[in-house]
Amino acid sequence: MIIGDLVVRKSYGGDVTFRVEEVWRNNAVIKGTEFRLLADSPMSDLVKVPADPMNGITKQAQIKAHQSLSSLKQERLQQAERGHELLSQSQTANASYFEMPGKVLHLDGDANYLHKSMRLYEQLRVPAEGYHVHESAMADALLKLLPRSRPDIVVITGHDGVLKKRQPYDLYSLSSYKNSQNFVSAIQVARQYDRNLDSLTIVAGACQSHFEALLRAGANFASSPGRILIHALDPVYVAAKASFTSIKDTVNMGDIFNHTISGSQGVGGVETRGSYRMGLPRLENLSTLKVTPSAI
Repeated sequence: MIIGDLVVRKSYGGDVTFRVEEVWRNNAVIKGTEFRLLADSPMSDLVKVPADPMNGITKQAQIKAHQSLSSLKQERLQQAERGHELLSQSQTANASYFEMPGKVLHLDGDANYLHKSMRLYEQLRVPAEGYHVHESAMADALLKLLPRSRPDIVVITGHDGVLKKRQPYDLYSLSSYKNSQNFVSAIQVARQYDRNLDSLTIVAGACQSHFEALLRAGANFASSPGRILIHALDPVYVAAKASFTSIKDTVNMGDIFNHTISGSQGVGGVETRGSYRMGLPRLENLSTLKVTPSAI
């Protein structure tokens, strides 16, 4: 077994597919291909699998991800129709509307997931900047990035999990989590920059994160109410929904549950206004949106 192999864990029934990231002696560091899960495992517990696994929750997540992407694209078409209605109501000859979706600043503790996220933002035409930042450095990074980027939506994600080796563990104590405290610190920095939950929407957390602590710190949406694994792209779906929800409306929580692979046990939040605006007439310098993956 070598770095890059796809594997499952026998002790967990082979439910989640991982990629081998590191190997030393008789152990390996493995990373979920679909879920934001980072773990170590004895080599004896790992079984190599084909590139396209046909069972387990990994396959189910892939199917749900395709369905969610299709639903979001369908919503964009419906939004375009509403734009044409606005145009017809304006009674302006030879005019066209322009769109101003909310801008996303995405900080991710995992470089591979960041690249996947940026590709999805591009597919959905969400203006976004992405940065690979270790979870422990996110608070400091936001001090520099927020004034420079001036986003409408901030995504703070990466890897997390309950530290079950620390027995007994308390699900309501931040010390029981791998990175929830780092996410809380980053949220607090963002809220010091902008305290208004509607002018700066914060999406925070990863697998099994301390949901309540993230909300108390100031997040609008967070994982994970049920302390479950969340899909790598769940934070992106939430951010995209906020980006293209009108400023006149609040983000539909039912849609959030439908568009995220993990559902209501994976992501929750509070009422939040959208960041999307339409305008007339169309201006060429506002008609082109760019997605910019970057590095600190």
